[in-house]
Amino acid sequence: MACFVPFNNRNLDISLLVFRPTVVFVDDLVGALKQFSLCTENLGCVHSAIFRSIHGSMIVWYGAWMKRSNENKQLLNATMISMLTNVSSMAILIHSSFFEAYAGEARNGSPAAKFFNGDIISLCSATLSADNLNEHTVSYGCLAIFKDRFLKMEGATAGVCLKSQTLPKIVGLFVWKTLHLYYSYILKSDDRHAILPYFDGLRLDIKYDVFRVVYVSGDNAVNIQFYPHRKIMENEFENSTMK
Repeated sequence: MACFVPFNNRNLDISLLVFRPTVVFVDDLVGALKQFSLCTENLGCVHSAIFRSIHGSMIVWYGAWMKRSNENKQLLNATMISMLTNVSSMAILIHSSFFEAYAGEARNGSPAAKFFNGDIISLCSATLSADNLNEHTVSYGCLAIFKDRFLKMEGATAGVCLKSQTLPKIVGLFVWKTLHLYYSYILKSDDRHAILPYFDGLRLDIKYDVFRVVYVSGDNAVNIQFYPHRKIMENEFENSTMK
């Protein structure tokens, strides 16, 4: 099964949950997040995936949702967090936000970035300091960088620019043919010095990481009753959105 990240925000809402594991056996955390993905399908999640950091311990859960109002997204985010009871014993949730895609490109002309279980994903994020918020400058800067550099990124099959709807954060997501090609690009480039001039002196916290996709929705996960109150929470969410 394939998972998709759209290149615009017309049809889908995008959410990212970032976890820092607190357990030795991270496979247990991945298993819990697979069950979490199954639960989110009944809340309107169209595609979901789990990325596992190759060099670090970070885990990212990706979800693409049917479009909804900002108020319903806030309710949905609260509902998702309430469903992470089992996960909270294995990891710390360090970031949770809905994002909108505002630019993207694929070498095969697709309108979305497509990836499968086992693929390589790189994420780069830029966060503005609290005293220097100018999200439009950062968004346009990231767009200019993307348009200038994507075709030069040998081995990258697709890329998407995402902007947080609640935080001063921009994220670039790229799909790579192989881990070797990603390393080759990183070793040949100096991204930090190349991109900072685009931001007109803004102070940014820039971070990079590379992940392997360890799950995409549609994979056969064992349907364990991991969340005994799952149906209760789903019904509460549905009732709240109907008011």
